[in-house]
Amino acid sequence: MSSTGFHILTKPIGPICNLDCKYCFYLEKEVLYPDASKWAMPDDVLETYIRQYIEAQPTDVVHFAWQGGEPTLLGVEYFRKVVEMQSKYANGKKIENALQTNGVLLNNAWGEFLSEQKWLIGISIDGPREVHDAYRVDKGGQPTFDRVMRGMEVLKKHQVLFNTLTTVHRANSRFPLEVYRFLRDNGSGYIQFIPIVERITQSTTQHGLSLVSPDFAGRAAVALWSVEPKQYGRFLCSIFDEWVRKDVGTTYVQLFDVSLEMWMGMEASLCVFRKTCGSALAMEHSGDVYSCDHFVYPENKLGNIMDANLAALADLPQQKKFGADKNDTLPKYCQECDVRFACNGECPKHRFATTPEGEPGLNYLCAGYKMFFQHVDPHMRYMAEELRHQRSPANIIQALRIQEGQAASKPTRNQPCPCRSGRKYKHCCGRA
Repeated sequence: MSSTGFHILTKPIGPICNLDCKYCFYLEKEVLYPDASKWAMPDDVLETYIRQYIEAQPTDVVHFAWQGGEPTLLGVEYFRKVVEMQSKYANGKKIENALQTNGVLLNNAWGEFLSEQKWLIGISIDGPREVHDAYRVDKGGQPTFDRVMRGMEVLKKHQVLFNTLTTVHRANSRFPLEVYRFLRDNGSGYIQFIPIVERITQSTTQHGLSLVSPDFAGRAAVALWSVEPKQYGRFLCSIFDEWVRKDVGTTYVQLFDVSLEMWMGMEASLCVFRKTCGSALAMEHSGDVYSCDHFVYPENKLGNIMDANLAALADLPQQKKFGADKNDTLPKYCQECDVRFACNGECPKHRFATTPEGEPGLNYLCAGYKMFFQHVDPHMRYMAEELRHQRSPANIIQALRIQEGQAASKPTRNQPCPCRSGRKYKHCCGRA
């Protein structure tokens, strides 16, 4: 058993997918596994993984995460087998499952299974039709929006809990409110934004890869579909300004929730904003374990679970150094930044830029994150203070209405606050 616990993003079908999203960084990982006849994770590997992963977790609840590629290509029966194996080795622990999907293959059989087993689903959708179909196309280059929406309706019909996973790229980053309102009005109320940033080398690496890691020494250019740093900041700020005035407490945006954690002085629940990383690994269909989902490169391979115990692989000095390097290699420019407590250099995958002083290791999205975190600071301070006094962060909505003159009448300092908190206005929304 691991004393600290770790998380595995499991790829039971590797990078095999029924879509051909133009920005996908994982499709080309197929070249690392040239035997095309062995893409489904074999039963012996699957069972070994499930047993070792449950045994390694020090908690009473064990979380499994299934991704791809597209895991639904394996069919419902494959995952019924997964559930049976989990029950066999649970040993009194509660098992929870999450599955990420493009939604195209979801039907009533899937809906019944996911509802029955209470799986959490992450469904990938990039916004309204025009921006979703800009990059998310099938193998024939055809749009997928209508099929994804049908899949989402299956989840709603069967009352399956789901999040929307939205990549932010060159096409949709210029339409922040259109994207946010579409997701808010059509999704589940739980929204995740994932910035797309990739670099393309002029010639493939010795392993046949074109999309390269941040420490790649050769010539590489930022892919045209990547979101621009300041545009990413504007995208987040625009959405936050609407959310904080209308939707706090009813629509949950992962980045905003994690930001509030950090303003509360807590460790971020999202690995990219922690001081160090290394506890979120990835495992391929073959049983090969890598340092991270974003670092599936031969140099980041830790081993195979059929040759070494999963917990031992997660505890290797190589993996510990990988996690510590996030903080140890942070440029001086970042160390002295006023939002370092929130950003911590973000994901190492994006740290290929240089600081104004020429020091390497700056995050490509630095300007966008700095814009966002500075923009939300006063609002986060207010909501954090509400939480510290065991009050709802949603009180900020009324506070901003009053501050911005949108309330019917502004009370005097000693009158009861119109947000119905029971406190005087000067001690409540008047502080905003």
